Amino acid sequence: MAFFKEFKEFAIKGNVMDMAVGVIIGGAFGKIVASLVNDILMPPIGALLGNTDFSRLRVDISKMRDVTSSAVQSVGSVVTGNPAAGTPAAAAEPIYWNYGAFIQQCVDFTILAFCVFLMVKLMNKLIRKKEAAPAPAPAPTKEELLLAEIRDLLKNSK
Repeated sequence: MAFFKEFKEFAIKGNVMDMAVGVIIGGAFGKIVASLVNDILMPPIGALLGNTDFSRLRVDISKMRDVTSSAVQSVGSVVTGNPAAGTPAAAAEPIYWNYGAFIQQCVDFTILAFCVFLMVKLMNKLIRKKEAAPAPAPAPTKEELLLAEIRDLLKNSK
């Protein structure tokens, strides 16, 4: 039961609630940045490259599979002595190396990292400004007030 009591104290603290709000806002902000990259930034870049959809830039690497597969089948027919073992397999689905989608995700990350950097920089600036502000003068102690009163009385008695 002590575990649940400790968890309840942790969950009720303001830091946990602040973190939860931050995660929710961060998720929404991530979607906004993804839309910015996918819908605003990448189409003009894709147009400059001569493609309409940048995320579909890819390289077909199926040939590597096919070459490897035919080499394995040839070796298999030699080893087993069975010429039927060397017949090519049915055509499989092509394999693509989607470098356009990867580049798009890198742009997403760069924009998010830059925004987080700006937020941290702003927070650090505000913290430094708060620390640099002079502290208000402390209120005079009872002894100081009494000494000031005695001083004033002595000035007036002359």
